Amino acid sequence: MTHVVTDNCIKCKYMDCVEVCPVDCFYVGENMLVIHPDECIDCGVCVPECPAEAIFPDSDPAAEPRWIEFNRSYAELWPNVVAKGAPPADADFWNGIPNKLGEHFSAKPGEG
Repeated sequence: MTHVVTDNCIKCKYMDCVEVCPVDCFYVGENMLVIHPDECIDCGVCVPECPAEAIFPDSDPAAEPRWIEFNRSYAELWPNVVAKGAPPADADFWNGIPNKLGEHFSAKPGEG
C-alpha cells in the first residue's frame, strides 16, 4: 500500500506534507509534489496535513490507478524534498480548480 498525490496539488504545492513524512518520500516538480510509491510506508500522516486534500491512499477511489504510475514516474525524475518550502503566492486561488492535470501540469523538476 502507498499514498499518492493527485492533481489538486498542481499549482497549490503547499508542502505541509513534506514536513511530517518520516521517510522523506516526497519529490518536487515545478508546480506539484509526488510520492514515490516504493518508499512510502503508508503511515498516512501526510493526508491531514495537505490543505489541498490532494493525497489519498491507493485504495481510495479518488486515487485512480493511473496516479500510482504518475507518482512513480515523476518521483524517479524529480529531486527529493525533505523540508517545507513556500507555496506559490496564488496557491489558495488554485485550490479546487478542476482539470489541472490536463491544463496546468508542468513536468519540469522543482528544487529539492
